[in-house]
Amino acid sequence: MGACLALCSLASCASCLCGSAPCLLCGCCPSSNNSTITRLVFSFFLLMGTMVSVIMILPGMETQLRKIPGFCKGGIIVGYKSVYRMCFAMACFFFLFAAIMIRVRSSKDPRASVQNGFWFFKFLILVGITVGAFFIPDGTFNTVWFYFGIVGSFAFILIQLVLLIDFAHSWNKIWVGNAEESSNKCWYAGLLTFTVLFYALAFAAVVLFYVYYTQPDDCVEHKVFISLNLVFCIIISIVSILPKIQEAQPHSGLLQASLISLYTMYVTWSAMTNNPNRNCNPSLLSLVSNISTTQSPADSNPGQVQWWDAQGVVGLIIFLFCTLYASIRSSTNTQVNKLMQTEEGRGSGGEGVVGEDGIRRAVDNEEEGVSYSYSFFHFHLCLASLYIMMTLTNWYEPDTTMQVMQSSMPAVWVKMSSSWLGLGLYLWTLLAPLIFPNRDFN
Repeated sequence: MGACLALCSLASCASCLCGSAPCLLCGCCPSSNNSTITRLVFSFFLLMGTMVSVIMILPGMETQLRKIPGFCKGGIIVGYKSVYRMCFAMACFFFLFAAIMIRVRSSKDPRASVQNGFWFFKFLILVGITVGAFFIPDGTFNTVWFYFGIVGSFAFILIQLVLLIDFAHSWNKIWVGNAEESSNKCWYAGLLTFTVLFYALAFAAVVLFYVYYTQPDDCVEHKVFISLNLVFCIIISIVSILPKIQEAQPHSGLLQASLISLYTMYVTWSAMTNNPNRNCNPSLLSLVSNISTTQSPADSNPGQVQWWDAQGVVGLIIFLFCTLYASIRSSTNTQVNKLMQTEEGRGSGGEGVVGEDGIRRAVDNEEEGVSYSYSFFHFHLCLASLYIMMTLTNWYEPDTTMQVMQSSMPAVWVKMSSSWLGLGLYLWTLLAPLIFPNRDFN
């Protein structure tokens, strides 16, 4: 499937170079204006780079990499260096396209053909940047790129929250609409079930945080983080069901608030796992087997970087969901569309028409305006590359000798700040229609 898509040409809009059969992904030949297919293929590039990064950081793979002459001069953290360079290449690739696609307004712009075609050459560009990235000397590269990763990840966490808000909004609207049209109360029961489930998980997380991530005479920061976010989640839940809010936004409710509360607790957990104080940051192993872990993974085993922990796995799952959703989303939420640089009602970029040969081909539907911002989409993937880099390396900060990776408080504050800003952003989506009643926020 990937090879087929990579060889699809947009120069002719007529057929796939890989053969006369339709592409396996969509059942059609990807034409120059099938915006969904374009986003999916770029997302596939990102996921492909993510898989390579995961493979290269595995402990067994690190041993094999040492056998390559000249590849492992840095010694014990080859896997970590590989992730940094792979994600650097992906970030550069997407940032390049973000710059190229600035102010593309319609498919009449010649750059639209570049956006939607020439996949084989794009793949070669990505491979070339990746190969070149592995020749970057160590020096201060890893330390500097770590701070780039922190800033980019901060922004991407906010984007993830916006996508989750949009997903919950669309979910609630569709199920409520189905219930009203069919008079079937099962849709309401489903919404209630998921809402209760999300709140139950969030409350359980708070209890576990207090039990395992705080100490009676220590971990003051954690106590403040947990308490503040618990209070903030209660506030947004109450605000979301106020009569004035319901009047201005009939589709707002506890489903969205419960999902945002659960995500906020995840970010809180993720932040606390980066606290260098091991008394306040027990490993998952110590929680399960009662083994004391007062040292960081790098201190206890300096020959290996430990990244495959529970919060990292959850982070990857959320990342995959948000990346896929961003590629196929078609939202009616005006506020979210403005934040994500998309507009309802503009070109859909992919209405299928069956030709005489029976093959479904996409029709140009972006002549009057593109269905999404090409530049912002690539910038979003650039930030996603940085987020993946930080997630796979567990937000560890390399020291100046490049021999160990250690947790750092800056990573903790970045995550907590993003959770607070995200909660404020969601609160704004609830209050904005009341503050500006003359503007359309529906």
